[in-house]
Amino acid sequence: MKDDQLTPGRRVLLRAAAVLGLATTGACGVSEAPSAPSPAASGGAPAGGPQAARALKPSAYRLQPIAGYGPQRAKRALPHVRKAPILRMPGRDRSMVLTFDDGPDPRYTPHILRTLRKHDVRAMFFVCGEMAVDNADLLREMADDGHLIGNHTWSHPLLPRLGRAAMREQIERTCDVIEETTGEPPAWFRAPYGAWNRNAFQLGAQLGMEPLAWTVDTLDWTEPGAATIVRRVRAGAGPGVVVLSHDAGGNRSGSVEALRKYLPELLDSGYRLTVPSRYMS
Repeated sequence: MKDDQLTPGRRVLLRAAAVLGLATTGACGVSEAPSAPSPAASGGAPAGGPQAARALKPSAYRLQPIAGYGPQRAKRALPHVRKAPILRMPGRDRSMVLTFDDGPDPRYTPHILRTLRKHDVRAMFFVCGEMAVDNADLLREMADDGHLIGNHTWSHPLLPRLGRAAMREQIERTCDVIEETTGEPPAWFRAPYGAWNRNAFQLGAQLGMEPLAWTVDTLDWTEPGAATIVRRVRAGAGPGVVVLSHDAGGNRSGSVEALRKYLPELLDSGYRLTVPSRYMS
C-alpha cells in the first residue's frame, strides 16, 4: 500500500477530526463576544429577542461637565430682595403691560393667545403649576409667541398663611414645570391675591424672580361683563401701567371679549403693549 493511500478506517477518523475541529472553531467565535446575563422579562422568564442597550438617564450624562467644548453657561444673577412688589414699569413713554393670571385654561387661554397674535402684542402670563402641568402645549405656545411666563404658585394659596417650607414648595414646583416645559426658568413672580410677606419676597428672589403686582385691576374675576372690563382698562391706561386680567379660575368669556375690544383701541391711541426686561433697577 502506498503512503498516500488511506484505509477506510483512517478516512473515517480524519472526517471525524475535521467535524470536531469545525465545531470547536465555531464555539471559539461565540466565546469572543462578551458574555452577559440575559435580562429577565416580567415573571422571571428570560426576555426573547436581542436586548437593546439600556439608555442612560439624563442625570447620568447631561449634568456631567465637559471640558474643552466652549465656555460654560454663566450662573444667572439673582435680583435683590424687595420689600414691596413692582406696581408699574419705569419710564414715561406710552408703554403698558397686559398680564393674565391663574391659567393656562384650554377654554379661554387659546382665544387670548389668538387675539394677541393677531395684533402682534406680547403679554405676561402668571401660571399656576397645577394648571400648567396639564396644559403644557399652551405653555409652549405662550413661549413660542414671545410672551413672558411668570410663577403664580402651584395651587393659588394665600401665602402668608403658609410656613416657609410649604411656600417654597408651592413656588419651586411651578418653577420646575415652567423650565421643564419651555426650557427657561421664570423671571417673574406674582403672589396670589396680591398677598405678599417677607418670606415670599425672599424665596422669589432666591429662585431668580422679581415680584410683580399691578396698577389697574379689571376685577374680571367678579365676572362683571366685557363692557365693564373695557371701561376699567380705558380709565386706567397710562405710561408704565400694568393691567391685571385672568384667563382661568372661572368664566373668563368676558375677559376674552373685552381684550378683543380694548387691545386695538390702545394700539390706535399710540400705546405700545410690551413686556418688561428680566431684572429692573
